[in-house]
Amino acid sequence: MHDPSTFLIGPPLAELARLRREHGVVWVDEPALLGSPAGPGYWLVLRHADVERVLRDPGTFSSSLGGTQIRDPATGEDLTYVRRMMLNMDPPEHSRLRRMLSRSFTPRAVAALTDRIAGHASGLVDRMLTSGGGPDQGTVDFAKEVAADLPLFTLAEVLGVPAEDRWLLFDWSNRVIGWQDEDYASSAAFDGTGGTELARQALALRPAPDATGRMPDPRSRSGMPDLYAYAHLLAEHKRRAPGSDIMSILMSQLDGPDGAVSPEEFENLFWLFAVAGNETLRNGIPGGMIALLSHPEQQRALRAEPDLLDGAVEEMLRWWTPVMVFRRTATAPVTLSGIRISAGEKVVVSFLAANRDESVFSDPDSFDVRRAPGRHLVFGHGPHFCLGAVAARTQMRALFGEVLRRTSWLEPAGDPALLRSNFQRGVKRLPLAWRR
Repeated sequence: MHDPSTFLIGPPLAELARLRREHGVVWVDEPALLGSPAGPGYWLVLRHADVERVLRDPGTFSSSLGGTQIRDPATGEDLTYVRRMMLNMDPPEHSRLRRMLSRSFTPRAVAALTDRIAGHASGLVDRMLTSGGGPDQGTVDFAKEVAADLPLFTLAEVLGVPAEDRWLLFDWSNRVIGWQDEDYASSAAFDGTGGTELARQALALRPAPDATGRMPDPRSRSGMPDLYAYAHLLAEHKRRAPGSDIMSILMSQLDGPDGAVSPEEFENLFWLFAVAGNETLRNGIPGGMIALLSHPEQQRALRAEPDLLDGAVEEMLRWWTPVMVFRRTATAPVTLSGIRISAGEKVVVSFLAANRDESVFSDPDSFDVRRAPGRHLVFGHGPHFCLGAVAARTQMRALFGEVLRRTSWLEPAGDPALLRSNFQRGVKRLPLAWRR
């Protein structure tokens, strides 16, 4: 359950189901792996009701006490650093930043973003259908050439990042999410060609692997100097010349009880959007495509009834579950599914197991585009429910709607390559064959 190499062939769904039925909460050892030291171990929470309980009770299950990643920060300084990110805050600090962000997603900004998402999705499908084959059929690496680019375009819109710099976001999220995978840990897809002066200044600070081939810990400030340099320069630019993007709206909030966003807060919010805002969808889109490719009868049903798309997107997200786990730390003794958890122990919720809980989803291992959306936990639950959920769903509907409307059939052109990670159910490559 802890070894990221396990997930190179897909998550152990049958074992998770057995443990969910028989125990609900299980202890997982935390041995030294892939250059990371051994940890104290953690409680893995597998049932839907227990996962919801953990996520809605930050007083008992803290995001701040030890951060939200399974492995502990290496030093006290690193722990202090991650606690400055909204993802790793508890109320009231978390509530203040969330209120300010929520006010920044104005109806006008969201409507404009929705229109631009539709345009980007159409352009990506144009590119897919005019490369890698003839006029009536072809092949494409759907994960890299299609699915990866739409979240980057969208994030560039939200953050006010020039579109020509968007592949910096790709590299940053690779390094943070893919630190356990040799293909992603030192990601350098962006070489500065065609980028802005801001990008070139940041690129000069990109860290290099050490003598052992390892990169600095991306969860430390010193591990991502290029991201922070770019965020700092972008913040200065926005203060001088604010745009209509959501981050500009956020930074213009100068009055009221919440005050203004500090430069450090902006930099950490930029980190959060650039990484967390990218990865869920970047892997949710190819995960949804794998669902269609491995269930041809469901692809036929969706083509025959396009009105099923909204529900099908929810089912793609549930069935794949791109973010598999998230951590909290117990602040006091507590009992879950009959298991006594001590204060200070790590509590790791399994979204993957909860989204296949038989008590909530009938026949949970099947992929069914007619399934009622239900209460899947892909975007979390409680105070930390994902602010980007609406944008993520909009992107998936736009892209799959375009792909299905403009092709007659989709099938595998090879096996997918999965990410070595016990956190993100990632897809590095997905060979896809399409026909008009």
